[in-house]
Amino acid sequence: MASMLLSTLRSCPVTHSYQCLIYPFLSISVRLSVPSVQTKSKKSLARPGMKNIVLVEGVRTPFLLSGTTYADLMPHDLARAALQGLLNKTGLPKDAVDYIIYGTVIQEVKTSNVAREAALGAGFSDKIPAHTVTMACISSNQAMTSGMSGKTISTPSVGLIAAGQCDAIVAGGVEFMSDVPIRHSRKMRKTMLSLNKAKTLGAKLGLIGSIRMAHLAPELPAVAEFSTAETMGHSADRLAAAFGVTRLEQDEFALRSHTLAKKAQDAGLLQDVISFKVPGRDIVSKDNGIRPSSMEQMGKLKAAFIKPHGTVTAANSSFLTDGASAVLIMSEEKALAMGYKPKAYLRDFVYVSQDPKDQLLLGPTYGTPKVLERAGLTMNDIDVFEFHEAFAGQIMANLKAMDSDWFGQTYLGRKSKVGAPPMEKFNLWGGSLSLGHPFGATGCRLVTTVAHRLQKEGGQYGLVAACAAGGQGHAMVIEAYPQ
Repeated sequence: MASMLLSTLRSCPVTHSYQCLIYPFLSISVRLSVPSVQTKSKKSLARPGMKNIVLVEGVRTPFLLSGTTYADLMPHDLARAALQGLLNKTGLPKDAVDYIIYGTVIQEVKTSNVAREAALGAGFSDKIPAHTVTMACISSNQAMTSGMSGKTISTPSVGLIAAGQCDAIVAGGVEFMSDVPIRHSRKMRKTMLSLNKAKTLGAKLGLIGSIRMAHLAPELPAVAEFSTAETMGHSADRLAAAFGVTRLEQDEFALRSHTLAKKAQDAGLLQDVISFKVPGRDIVSKDNGIRPSSMEQMGKLKAAFIKPHGTVTAANSSFLTDGASAVLIMSEEKALAMGYKPKAYLRDFVYVSQDPKDQLLLGPTYGTPKVLERAGLTMNDIDVFEFHEAFAGQIMANLKAMDSDWFGQTYLGRKSKVGAPPMEKFNLWGGSLSLGHPFGATGCRLVTTVAHRLQKEGGQYGLVAACAAGGQGHAMVIEAYPQ
């Protein structure tokens, strides 16, 4: 992308190096009112000969700032709580599920297959297989979708149902940033492994004597790309600059997210949040990262990544979060036979991938037109948009890329732009900036939120889109279940 930008800039008759990429300002004024419920009469996306796959229910633990109330737990504790919450909310028999799939990013070494450990802890039958997937911030998206057969792209839970192998799947995700694996240095690890194999006292003493102070320095984890060694925040700052996203726009969008999340929380709209009795502590019932501030206060913060002139700050970035989510997915036939009223149909979806250096966070821009094309829909058909908010700058850059004819023609192979989602349909109950972003759990939150918003607002189609590390992304179309 960088070389293409440079060649375009050289031919642009302006002095500012990014002027060609600055698109008309997108209105992000705070809309606190909920649209009135209206009946839609669009076509259904049901296809002859293909099973209808439905979302029956979705839950999540409260998403908390890392290092707070969940600090003494382990990842499987949160995943277990989400699974138990799903059981309690649905009344699902513990042996009625055919398969369990969980997504996570930073794995706890003691419970590497966290899906299995959480399922056993939640009381599910030990006859139910379970596995864990990882795909950065879209890990629970992958848990919901992997392995799909037929004409739709592959994914597990939906895939197993579409293939006829299963009728009921539980999918979810978990992330626990309060306690992440911290490794010894490689030299220290090699020495310790050699010590374990040493057979004589002399050999052991020799190895111990070879240890130097530098060997004791730990390897700390970082949210950085292996292929580029660049942190995601640094990449977000560069992306914002490339698309002419100002600090003001980013702070305004972040304030919008927190304000809408607070209103949704106070109005009881976040129905997916379950109460969780933390062992040795109080019952937790609310996300604790929702903190509406003011533009003045946010403006005082310094750049967090590109110093001193960057525009990405702690206030306009998602924060490190602990949390877990879970959804019950079934074939429509099975759900109705068990007496459930589904919330939504899970329809088409795509996964995309692009340059992890200059297009790391543009997954929504690439995924949205592809999934709309697969579903035979347009942007105007979508009633509810839920995009993952990694950074305010990332969201604004995607909106500007989607609203750019030049970007659509140059990178998406389109005749014209995709079109930016109308803000009156976009993330109206807050997003990852305010609700929190447990990497492996966010995808299920997005899908469940779309289903609930479609019910509340009377819409028919919703669209989920998210970026992920590695330059990857996901998009899915969801259709409201007839009320």
